[in-house]
Amino acid sequence: MRLDLSAALSRPELLAAPVRDALPKVADIDSVRVAPIDPGLADTAAFCAAYDVTLEQSANCVIVVGKPAGVFAACVILATTRVDVNGAVRRLLGTRKASFAPMDEAVSRSGMEYGGITPIGLPEDWPIYVDARVPAVESAVIGSGLRASKIVLPGSVIAALPGATVVDGLAV
Repeated sequence: MRLDLSAALSRPELLAAPVRDALPKVADIDSVRVAPIDPGLADTAAFCAAYDVTLEQSANCVIVVGKPAGVFAACVILATTRVDVNGAVRRLLGTRKASFAPMDEAVSRSGMEYGGITPIGLPEDWPIYVDARVPAVESAVIGSGLRASKIVLPGSVIAALPGATVVDGLAV
């Protein structure tokens, strides 16, 4: 991993405002690091290739919406998998249908940049579903709320976020 890591709270300029505000509530805050990256390389495949991060270390936070109720949730999965939106997520939300949230809605509701959305700092009424494979990752790389940086933290810390539920079969 070729990232210039710093303690997350020591580099507030590398964090979206909702992430900065929520970080003090994260369990084991001392294990949370942040690194600047080229914002043009924020998308998973390009980022992993440029910064020598494996897909197994990279986690994605996907915003979904259940319909017709309009219930939003975050799903955290490894980059080697894809979220089971119409199966597991739909059942978890208790809705007839689920889909990926439109980009403009995910950005406006989260207060984060597209391509940098993270489960840290999302609206408190949004459930956070974490695929059961994520907690086992020693150093998971995920968005910081901005395209210009990434957060690195143990997968177990993601699983312990307020509002998080670890789910078997969230991703396939």
